[in-house]
Amino acid sequence: MRDVLDVHTHTLSSGHAYSTLHENATVAKAKNLQLLGVSDHAPTTPGSCHKFNFMNLRFMPHDAYGIKLLFGIELNITDYSGSTDLAGNILKNLDYAIASLHNSNLPPGTLEENTAAIIGAIKNPYVVIIGHPDNPRYQVDFDAIAKAAKDNNVLLEVNNSSYIEGYRKGSRDTAAKMLKACQKYGTEVIMGSDAHIDVDVGNHEHSIEVLKQNNFPEELVVNSDVEKFYKHLKN
Repeated sequence: MRDVLDVHTHTLSSGHAYSTLHENATVAKAKNLQLLGVSDHAPTTPGSCHKFNFMNLRFMPHDAYGIKLLFGIELNITDYSGSTDLAGNILKNLDYAIASLHNSNLPPGTLEENTAAIIGAIKNPYVVIIGHPDNPRYQVDFDAIAKAAKDNNVLLEVNNSSYIEGYRKGSRDTAAKMLKACQKYGTEVIMGSDAHIDVDVGNHEHSIEVLKQNNFPEELVVNSDVEKFYKHLKN
């Protein structure tokens, strides 16, 4: 499977990650990636940076360290309507946004509540990716989510760190359900490393295993071509 991009990565700015932008970019270049996206955690994540960090990203170079760069954010979904923790006047100056459910910001609700939370985030005009939507802690209606993602040109993530059987244990089983729904509606997905240290940048080993185990069609995986990802950018 061709894999030339990783846009779910974290730097020291996230508070619980361990590498700099330069370190992440150096590894990305060494692994022959064509595009690296920085998506540090939004301000309501415990220990993360102030909103000023994201406001200042508009001054960052998009071609540096020998690789193309994009600057985004991993937003927290903060209620069951799909609200997120940074305003549109800041998000409009970022290249993209990932929206994710995290226990520290919103505890798991009912299947209906969790599904509504993700669909609400999908409809956010600045959200391009839903992060680890197959987290088994949040039971959801994958048919409804896959259809909403398709209708709104949003990508569902196949998150490599989820399949290491640690914090989000059981994600491989829920991924099978998600990928089946994505095939049904023709919904595109994106592999993300969710790297919190430079050596993990571009590491999609487990994501590739999950896609192959579920016979997921490569043409629905945008990591094969930078231009396929660019088509989902809304800014």
